[in-house]
Amino acid sequence: MATHSMEEPTEIFGDINLTLGMLDKEDTLGKEDIYNHLTSVIQNTDILDVAIVQRLIYYTSKNMRDDNIPREIRMLAGEVLVSLAAHDFNSVMYEVQSNFRILELPNEFVVLALAELATSYGSQSIPFMMMTLLSMQTMLRLAEDQTMKQAFCTALEKFSKAIYKYINHWRDYPYPRLDAHRLSDKISMLFRYIMENWAPLASGSQTLAIVKAHGPTVSLLLHRKELCEYALNHVPWLLNQYGDNNIDFHVTQSLKQILTATVLYDVSLPKTLKKSVFVNLLHQICRVPEPPLENNVEASSCFLILAQSNPADLIEFFDEQIRSTNEAIRMTTLTLLRSAINAEEPKLRNHIASIEKTVKVAMGDLSSKVRTSTLLLIQTMCEKSYIEAREGWPLIDYIFSQFAMSSRKLEKPVKTGSPEEEKGEISVQETSLEVLKTMDPLVIGMPQVLWPRILTFVVPAEYTGTLEYLFNIIRILIVAEERKRHIGKESTALVISTGAVKLPSPQQLLARLLVISMLASLGKLCGIGAIGLLKLVPEIIHPKLMDLWKTRIPELLQPLEGKNSPIVLWETMLLQLLKESLRMINDVTWTIQLSQDFNQQMNSYSNSSIEKKFLWKALGTTLASCPDTEFVSSQIKEFLMAPSQLGDQRQGTATILGFCAKNHLDTVLKVLKMFQDQEKFFINRCKSIFSGKKNLSKMDIMVIYGAVALQAPKQQLLSRLHQDIVAQVLFLYGQCSQVLGVSVMNKDMDLQMSFTRSITEISIAIQDAQDQAFQFSYKEILISHMLDFIRDEPLDSLASPVRWKALIAIRYLSKLKPQLSLNDHLNILEENIRRLLPLPPLEKLVSQGETDKDKEHINFLYERSMDALGKLLKTMIWDNTSGEHCQEMFNLLRMWLVSQKEWERERAFQVTAEVLTNDIAAPENFRIGSLLGILAPHSCDTLPTIRQAAASSTIGLFCIKGIHMEVEDLQSLQKGLECDDVPVQIKISSKIAKIVCKAIPTEEMQMFLEETLDGLESLNPVCVKACGVWMVTALKEHGAALEDQLLEILGAIYHHMPVLRQNEESFQFMLEAISLIASFHVDAVVANLLQKPLPFDRDTKTLWKALAENPASCGKLMRALIDKLESKLEDDVAGTDAISVACAVYEVVSAGAPVTSSYPELFTLLLKLVSCTLGQKMPTPAFSLRRRVMQQGERQQVADPCRLSTATLKCLQDQAMREGLAKACDEGDNVWTLLNNPDSHHIGVCILARSMAVWKHGVILDIMGHLFSSLTSSSENYRITGTAFFSELMQEPILWKHRSLQEVLIFMDQSAQDANAILRQMSIRGLGNTASGAPHKVKKYKQIILESVIKGLYHLARTEVVCESLKALQKILQLLTDRDVSFYFKEIVLQTRTFFEDEQDEVRLTAIFLFENLASLTGRRWKTFFSEEIKKSLISFLLHLWDPNPKIRAACHDVLVTCIPFLGLQDLYGVLDHLLGKDLPKARDFYRALCVKLAKKNQDILWILHTHSFPFFTSNWEVIRGAAVKLTDAIVLHLTSQYIELLDKEQLTTRLQALLLDPCISVQRASEAALQSLLRRCKETSVPL
Repeated sequence: MATHSMEEPTEIFGDINLTLGMLDKEDTLGKEDIYNHLTSVIQNTDILDVAIVQRLIYYTSKNMRDDNIPREIRMLAGEVLVSLAAHDFNSVMYEVQSNFRILELPNEFVVLALAELATSYGSQSIPFMMMTLLSMQTMLRLAEDQTMKQAFCTALEKFSKAIYKYINHWRDYPYPRLDAHRLSDKISMLFRYIMENWAPLASGSQTLAIVKAHGPTVSLLLHRKELCEYALNHVPWLLNQYGDNNIDFHVTQSLKQILTATVLYDVSLPKTLKKSVFVNLLHQICRVPEPPLENNVEASSCFLILAQSNPADLIEFFDEQIRSTNEAIRMTTLTLLRSAINAEEPKLRNHIASIEKTVKVAMGDLSSKVRTSTLLLIQTMCEKSYIEAREGWPLIDYIFSQFAMSSRKLEKPVKTGSPEEEKGEISVQETSLEVLKTMDPLVIGMPQVLWPRILTFVVPAEYTGTLEYLFNIIRILIVAEERKRHIGKESTALVISTGAVKLPSPQQLLARLLVISMLASLGKLCGIGAIGLLKLVPEIIHPKLMDLWKTRIPELLQPLEGKNSPIVLWETMLLQLLKESLRMINDVTWTIQLSQDFNQQMNSYSNSSIEKKFLWKALGTTLASCPDTEFVSSQIKEFLMAPSQLGDQRQGTATILGFCAKNHLDTVLKVLKMFQDQEKFFINRCKSIFSGKKNLSKMDIMVIYGAVALQAPKQQLLSRLHQDIVAQVLFLYGQCSQVLGVSVMNKDMDLQMSFTRSITEISIAIQDAQDQAFQFSYKEILISHMLDFIRDEPLDSLASPVRWKALIAIRYLSKLKPQLSLNDHLNILEENIRRLLPLPPLEKLVSQGETDKDKEHINFLYERSMDALGKLLKTMIWDNTSGEHCQEMFNLLRMWLVSQKEWERERAFQVTAEVLTNDIAAPENFRIGSLLGILAPHSCDTLPTIRQAAASSTIGLFCIKGIHMEVEDLQSLQKGLECDDVPVQIKISSKIAKIVCKAIPTEEMQMFLEETLDGLESLNPVCVKACGVWMVTALKEHGAALEDQLLEILGAIYHHMPVLRQNEESFQFMLEAISLIASFHVDAVVANLLQKPLPFDRDTKTLWKALAENPASCGKLMRALIDKLESKLEDDVAGTDAISVACAVYEVVSAGAPVTSSYPELFTLLLKLVSCTLGQKMPTPAFSLRRRVMQQGERQQVADPCRLSTATLKCLQDQAMREGLAKACDEGDNVWTLLNNPDSHHIGVCILARSMAVWKHGVILDIMGHLFSSLTSSSENYRITGTAFFSELMQEPILWKHRSLQEVLIFMDQSAQDANAILRQMSIRGLGNTASGAPHKVKKYKQIILESVIKGLYHLARTEVVCESLKALQKILQLLTDRDVSFYFKEIVLQTRTFFEDEQDEVRLTAIFLFENLASLTGRRWKTFFSEEIKKSLISFLLHLWDPNPKIRAACHDVLVTCIPFLGLQDLYGVLDHLLGKDLPKARDFYRALCVKLAKKNQDILWILHTHSFPFFTSNWEVIRGAAVKLTDAIVLHLTSQYIELLDKEQLTTRLQALLLDPCISVQRASEAALQSLLRRCKETSVPL
């Protein structure tokens, strides 16, 4: 570590030296990078070597002063130079001062460097300051350049700041105090010179520099009294510089520095100057366009400084400005005054009265911006205790009045102002509320200002919007007062004194607070504040309420803790509190007054508001609590005669009379009947039209009867229900439905709604009475009326709430006794479903609305109607105790749940979800399987509402059966179905299925699966996927227990397959289901599928493949099929059953089922099946009644047993190759054609055997073990198959090592004599292949083997046997010596020669090869014999050198090379070598060259060739004919005259002339040439032709 710390400075110094060395070499950009690098290094290095520092000072000073270098580089050099002062200040100062000499104009950057040193190193620079200022004083007059003047101004600014700091903090400096007066004198002289000589004529940039220097310089001079006047005299010049946007900020900044100095040195500004400063600063803030933010902030700061030093003058100035008509000035003044108060300057608090006076001036301004500013100022005054008890109330009143004014303007139905004015009013309103929100009523003086006058804002409706904060203020005041009382202090705040204002009465306060408390149920703070306030003011309301409210209100507040209370519950609790309070007060007069106050506040709330509705109930409750029946009766009459005072006359009157009936039922019914008898409704209606005042109608009275029945005491109600209420309602309805005394169906919506409402409330009242013996005799009549209403509603629109209300009425009526029958239930439900679910889509229904309000109303009606239908179904279904009846009612929804129209599905599922809630208990015999199959897949339907409802219904199904599941987890998953991402939906549905399917009763699985199969056929793609997921999941859970239902389930699946095939995804799920079933019951499934007729149709094939693709069942499936096939082939006879198994195996294996473990056994069985089915025909299949969907162009397949078996074997081999158990066949796919044909079957078997992977010892040995029985089979075809297969395996040495083929060899030898030629051929092949596989066996049994093979050479009727024998001999003889074959040599040679001219190429070729091999086995005994045979065969070899088969040509060349030595004709090798070249010689040339050699060596050979050539003139191959003629021509040319004489010229001529007519031109030409040669030779030898 020490070494590293030593090395690091060395590296830095080397880096700096290297960098300095580059300074003189680099260009401008390079130097800029160098200086930036140096700055970084210097600033980040604590210690620099002295030599390095000196060198850096030299270079930077030099570059800084070099005028030939760009300014940017010089500036960077100056910065580096100044930064070096941190390491050696004296050296840097010395360098700069040496270039800052008296009476010499310095370099600009030297001046700037000095200025920067004064700023960055003020403490060290002060001792040099006098010398610097003296030098600078002599230089100013020399400066003429603008940049130089700006540099001096900058220096003056920085020097002044440094000296100013020193003067104020000289004790912090490390050296003795210097004479600051001398420094300020020099600064004064410099400033004077600049202001007198440069300022008047300064340019814009120079003026900016002077302005920047002005503030620090004047601030410095102010510390000396003798210089104050001189310094302040230059402030007007500074103010005059305002007007240039580029300078304004700096002017304000300098002014701020001066004002700060005046406060610091307690210097008073002259009044004129002060006013000028006020005006200029205000102008800077108010000017248009708005000044930059930074200038605005600085100007505001100046005002705060002035508030500290001159508060009285400032307030006086603000008071003057607030009276200005200029909006901007007034706003700015208020804002500045607010800022001054916020600054909490103690001196300003002495002027509170003046401030209040100034604010009151602004309170008359109607400008929204000024009002907002005034409110904000009042807010600050309240926070900072700037409000006096005597004069402060108008400011508080102003807050509420401004809120009310803005609210009135904003609530005007027709807006007359501009959008800006509206925004302004909104701002005033929001600011008023914000002021009240932040107001602290306990600030010193505020309680005296607020109490009790603050109560005057509680009751008036115009202040309703402020109640939240108003209640909070009152609460704080009361709580604070109670706290003072508790600790024994004297109260000074809350003295109940009306003063100049009228306080609300206790009844008014109670009525207002109670109604507003209703809003607490909505979570509104004003409602919570109201109920909280009630808790605090019981003694103000009534002394008797203190104890009651002390206990009851806390209980009332408990439901509100942390959540909203249900409206009905909260309303009930408040009404109960009111009832108990009135009972506790027990003052009729007080109660009557409260009812009147409730009535008076009726217009304070809108008709639709929750407050108004509660007010009606509170008024009715108050009347019910009033014991004065006459007063109650008079009030009821008043409401009936003049209902318009209540707002909504029907609702208001019905509510008041209903609640009043709780204690005054007789009075209410009596007044109602009297009013009904006395009133002339028609005349009243006419009067209301002309007077504009509405009176109650018959429909209103019907509604009132219903409300009275609903609220009346239940025991009193039932005795009077039929005659006094229901009969009156029906009578009124009948009157409304009459035209000229005749009853008609009145489609007046208001009438229907009034009648329906009345009936509904009456039904609810009866139900609430809970009298099991009561029989409602009007039930059927009323239900009939409701159904008529529903039937009359249109099916293409939803603009009327009649349908919704009628559904509700039917639901409540259906619960009453007497009970309806099942048919009545079904008819009612079906009628209602048919009138609601087929409505057009909601979007279309909503679009029928003309306005947004209409559309919102339609949407509301739709939601309510659907909810009502759901509740009706729920009631009517579950009120039944029979599960079958419930099922029948559910079936009414079935067609709608699977509707193709998604909006109909949505409604059906919405209703179903309503019916299947977890608060229901279904009958014991209610079945859920079928319903689950319908509902569950729709958890992935197109609409989130359907998905949610489907999931909810699915969960509900199990809940109603009492099956407990992980409900919380399911509901959590259900929420995720709102996502529109299909994969997410499927995933969630799958998770739900895994939980739910565990609970499906096993006995209902069949019904569930049948429904899901139907769903796979008919649902949309996503639901299909979900359907499949549910089906698969259910089978995984219950598959093992489905044995009793298996046949029915398989039948259902097979029945659906043709249609499901049309949808790939549905089909795949069905296949997966089959696979799952098979994994549990593989034998049963296999047996079922094997019964399908052959050939398997497409669906059956698909099922087999599906089973194979299931890893769980694949192994068991394969084992089952192998066992089946083995049992069917036990007698070596193949029937239809065996072929069915083979077809099944084909489908299974082709699907990729692994065959490694079963390959040997399966291969053997299939090979046996192929053998046993050779030539068989398939029996005619039975006709199938099953539905089938045929693809276009598809034909019925005609089955061929052997072809089917072969196809299966091919499929097995392909799979075996993929698994490394076999190799590709030599013949490719041709092997299967050969295998399928009875004539070539054995060839195919041999090729197949060669494809066996012999390196897989275990596999091939197992195959051999299974196939060994074929050699002794009763089936000749199977024996051939086995023999052919083993014949190929005989050539594999590795198989002989396992001693598996020794017995086979014996069978081969025996079969070589078999009457069947194919069996004989294959046996001989096996014997021949033994030479390759087991040479030692050949040598051991050579005699037996040779005899069997040689006998095959005499089987001339079957060339295949002969050829096989030749090949076998060729292989065998390679292993034997001449002694081994000596006995058979001659026979073999003679028989071999007979096949040189065989028409089959393979026979010729094999014979030639064998003859060549025999040459090596001649020995001494047979050499002469073999030589003679060579002479006889030579013509064949020479002619077949031009055989059409290239292999034979090559073989002839090789045999000639081998045999020539026997004739002593080694000279012929050179001629034969010509045949090996790239350019083959012509036959004529070759033969002539050959004959030349033979003529010289052995004329006898030529003669032998000639004598044996004639048979070849008639060869079937034109090439051989031509070669024979050409050879004859060559022979004739080279025979001696002796042999020419011996020629049979006549015969030769005749034969050659016959060839002139040969179809081949080349033969003709060769014959003509040969005749010419013969003629010439005869002339030469004088032999007559």
